[in-house]
Amino acid sequence: MTLLLSTLVLIGLGLAAIVAMALRRVASQKTSLPLTADWIDQLSAERYRPMLRLLDGADFEFVASQPGGTPQLLAKMRRERCVIFRSYLRQLQREFGGVCTAIKILMLHAEVDRPDLASTLLQAQVAFAFGFAVVRVRLVFFAWGIGTPDVAGLLQLFDGVRMELRSLVPAVMPAGA
Repeated sequence: MTLLLSTLVLIGLGLAAIVAMALRRVASQKTSLPLTADWIDQLSAERYRPMLRLLDGADFEFVASQPGGTPQLLAKMRRERCVIFRSYLRQLQREFGGVCTAIKILMLHAEVDRPDLASTLLQAQVAFAFGFAVVRVRLVFFAWGIGTPDVAGLLQLFDGVRMELRSLVPAVMPAGA
C-alpha cells in the first residue's frame, strides 16, 4: 500500500513538473512573427493529421503478422515512430505559441480592449500546456508498449486559436498587405 501511494505521489509530482515546464515554454515563446494573411493561411492543423495515425496500433499489428515481424523490429519501429511524433509535437507547440503571440500583439495594438479574448486565449494556453504534458507522458508509456497518445485535442485547440487569429487579421491588416 505504501509503495503504491509513493508511486502515485511520484507520478503526480512528475506530471505537475511537466505541466509547469510546458506552461512556461508556451507562455515565454519568443518568435519572430511575419504577421501577414499569407503566414496565417499557411498555418493549418491539416499538416499535423499524420500524427493521428502515426502511432496507430493497426500498423504494428500488420508488421507483427508478417513473417519478419520480430519483437526487435516492432521495438525499432516504435522508437522511430516516437521520434517522428515528437518532431511533429515540437512543431505544433512552436506554431501554437506563435499564433498565441500574434494574438497578443494584435490585442496590444487594438483600439478596443478584448478581455473575453484574453481570457479565452489564456484558457487555451493552459489547456494546450496540460494536453501537451499528457501527450508527452503517454508517449513515454507508448515507447514502453503501453497505450497510445491522443493528439486530437491539441489539434482542436491549435485550430481554434488559429481560426481566432484569422478572424482578427482582416480587421487589422491593410488591404494589399
